[in-house]
Amino acid sequence: MTATTEAPPAPRGGRIRQAREADILRAAAGVFAAEGFAGATMQDIAAAAGLPKASLHYYFRHKQALYRAVLADLLHDWLAPADALAADRHPHDALGHYITEKMRLTSERPEASRLFASEVLRGAPEIGDLLRTELRALVEDKVRVIDGWKARGWIAPDVDATHLFFTVWAATQTYADFDAQVCAVLGVARLGPDELQRATDHVLRTVLRGCGVTTPRHPRACEDPPQETRSDA
Repeated sequence: MTATTEAPPAPRGGRIRQAREADILRAAAGVFAAEGFAGATMQDIAAAAGLPKASLHYYFRHKQALYRAVLADLLHDWLAPADALAADRHPHDALGHYITEKMRLTSERPEASRLFASEVLRGAPEIGDLLRTELRALVEDKVRVIDGWKARGWIAPDVDATHLFFTVWAATQTYADFDAQVCAVLGVARLGPDELQRATDHVLRTVLRGCGVTTPRHPRACEDPPQETRSDA
C-alpha cells in the first residue's frame, strides 16, 4: 500500500475545527441544493469541501447528520437579521435593516434559500422541531416588539405582526427560490447589483408603506412621542 500524506483532522475544539466545519457546511449546502438529499453523496460533499471522504466522516458520521447540521446552520443565518427588530429602534430603521439583510442573503446564498425551501416543502422532516421551537420563539419575541411599536404609534395598529413575517419572507426569498422566473420576466441572465437594488427598494417601500411606517422626523425618533396635554380652559 502507498502511504498517504493526508493532513490529520483538526482538534475537536478551537477555531481551526470551527472554520473547517463551516467550510464543510457551505460546501454541503451547495451539493444538497443541487442534488437533493437523496442524490447527494458524502463523496461529492467531501470533494466540494476539498477534503478526503474519511476526514469528512470524522466531522459528520453520516449524511443525515450533515444534512441536519446544514439546515440548522442555514436557519441560524436566516434568523440573525431579526436582531435588528429591537423595541427601542424605530421600525423605519429596524424593518429597513431586516429587509435589506434578507435581500443580501438571498443574493449571496441563493442555494441556501432553495435548500431550506425544499426541506419545508417536504414537510420539514429534518428541522420541524427547530421550526416549532427556535423559529416560533423568535417570531413570538419579535411580535411583542412590533406590538410595542403599535403602542407608541410608530406602526399602523392593524398590522398583523405574525403575518408580517410571512410577507417579508415571501417577498425577499422569492428572488432566490424563483430566480429563474424572476430573471425570465426581467429578461436577464442573473440578478445583478442594479436589479437587486431595484428589488430591495421595491420591497422596502411596499412593506414600510403597507405598515404605515414613515421616516422619523428627528434623530431622537426612538423616544416615545410627546403626549398631548389637556387644558381645562
